[in-house]
Amino acid sequence: MRRRKRIPSAPLPQRAGVDPVRVRLPVEGAWGTVREHLVERLAAGAGVIDGMLDAGLIVGADGRAVAADAAYVPGMFVWFHRELPDEVPVPFDLDVVYRDEHIVVVDKPHFLATTPRGSHVAETALARLRQELGIPALTAAHRLDRLTAGLVLFTVRPEERGAYQSLFRDRLVRKEYEAVAPYRESLTLPRTVRSRIEKERGVLAAQEVPGEPNAVTLVELVEHRDQRARYRLGPRTGQTHQLRVHMNALGVPILGDPLYPVVTGPVPAGDFRRPLQLLARVLEFTDPVTGRSHSFVSGRTLEAWSAYENWATR
Repeated sequence: MRRRKRIPSAPLPQRAGVDPVRVRLPVEGAWGTVREHLVERLAAGAGVIDGMLDAGLIVGADGRAVAADAAYVPGMFVWFHRELPDEVPVPFDLDVVYRDEHIVVVDKPHFLATTPRGSHVAETALARLRQELGIPALTAAHRLDRLTAGLVLFTVRPEERGAYQSLFRDRLVRKEYEAVAPYRESLTLPRTVRSRIEKERGVLAAQEVPGEPNAVTLVELVEHRDQRARYRLGPRTGQTHQLRVHMNALGVPILGDPLYPVVTGPVPAGDFRRPLQLLARVLEFTDPVTGRSHSFVSGRTLEAWSAYENWATR
């Protein structure tokens, strides 16, 4: 059995809580130099790569700058820092609800991404926490959508991350969400929604398609007033946008959803009005490292329920 090549530690420090980019040169390839491969792979333009090489911004495992004419070495690792995009700060607090030597649990606000992705890099929960708590090795055990608020679990020690991630993979975490959506008297609840959800890369909205179900959600009505209702959602699986897709399929799309039932135009940067009314309310699990039973409850509220006029008229 072929042994997997061990990944060296990053020779560059984090910047604003963000790890440097790591690139491994393919074992097979016809590139003569490291530069040739990076120009082709990164699609940043030859001028950009040449500028980074000339400035010594691309380094090898020993931390030394890679020369512009450095020979291509199959399997070699190089690192560099990406240029951080201009990001509008998300003006909401990220609350730490629990911390020990193994995990950190936070109550994430709407609009803050969990981990760096796309145009959201430094303005993420992970980058903020690494800086604020002084834990550069912190990693996320799972992820909440940027538009969803609520509880997220992070791990302190890299060697323990897999144990916590397996809790989510093996469905050993009890997750309870809260949503505010239209009220339909004809909708019989509680009910368990089962369907097959698929999401194509590059397409914003996920779709329900024919086939064996891969998404299961328990939907319960908590209370209603006028034309709005508060729902309790219990996901049994973790497909992308699962709760949003299932609520839309029931004819009660979650208030503030920019994708379901209709994909609306992109929201301008800095527009933090009318957040998606979806909250990861409860997170319960048995710690795989300490054996401790944990039960966390979000302290956040959904404004479309507690103060609808404020939410709707912004």
